[in-house]
Amino acid sequence: MPIDPEVLRQWPIAEVEHSYTVRDTMLYALGLGYGADPMDDKQLQFVYEGRLQALPSMAVVLGYPGFWISNPGTGADWKKVLHGEQAIEIFKPLPTAATVIGRSRVTGLFDKGKDKGAVLVSERDVIDKSSGDVICRLTSTTMLRGDGGFGGPSGPLPAPHPLPDRVPDQTVSIATLPQAALIYRLSGDYNPLHADPAVARSGGFEKPILHGLCTFGVVCRALLDAICGNDPSKLRKMQVRFSAPVFPGETIVTELWKETGGVVSFRAKVKQRDLVVINNGRAEVAA
Repeated sequence: MPIDPEVLRQWPIAEVEHSYTVRDTMLYALGLGYGADPMDDKQLQFVYEGRLQALPSMAVVLGYPGFWISNPGTGADWKKVLHGEQAIEIFKPLPTAATVIGRSRVTGLFDKGKDKGAVLVSERDVIDKSSGDVICRLTSTTMLRGDGGFGGPSGPLPAPHPLPDRVPDQTVSIATLPQAALIYRLSGDYNPLHADPAVARSGGFEKPILHGLCTFGVVCRALLDAICGNDPSKLRKMQVRFSAPVFPGETIVTELWKETGGVVSFRAKVKQRDLVVINNGRAEVAA
């Protein structure tokens, strides 16, 4: 049965008040594999309270409204949902501990056809409760692989960011942990697709896959290390297109191109399968 597009477009995503501590900030970083070398000061600053900084990519777990698309009222086939694209814009450095308000909304719904599914676009503002300042804004697209054919418009959707046609300026390899998805989910995304083998198989995967946003965070690690001197305040914007899932334990290789005006283009591959998993990446970095 097709989804009701008007119901989904107007779905009332609950506002979230989210208090987090330095422990949560460290747990998020551990989920991305920081601390694999406990003697590395560049990693320690994200997992040790003595010099703790919050990663810009942690924005994706702040004020998170949960896996609301799995509510039966949405009509969506939640077992066939995949993250399509993700962007963050950082307006001020993320605190290592705070109470924030997450305000999310559906901003678009597009029909790609019965056999191709639908695309849902949403935004979330993360607001510092104490000051009322917007810390960051997140934009994401969600692929509803089982819900196309409802008769809605097929666009317009933004064109993907083009990558340079030359050899990358730099490459960064980061190995993920076999248990990475089980750690990362403790930051708030409890979709069983990433933990339960039976659910993964019912969704068409041989085993649980890594959260797309965990892959996003690992690539953010690469950007910070290669471009920002591991100073999280320098990363202002980051947007990606997810092109294939990662299995926990695989190595993510990020290829980067430095362009003018503080813009960095990038993509990421899985080393073991020589497969592009994040494509058309674009970041903006402060001087």
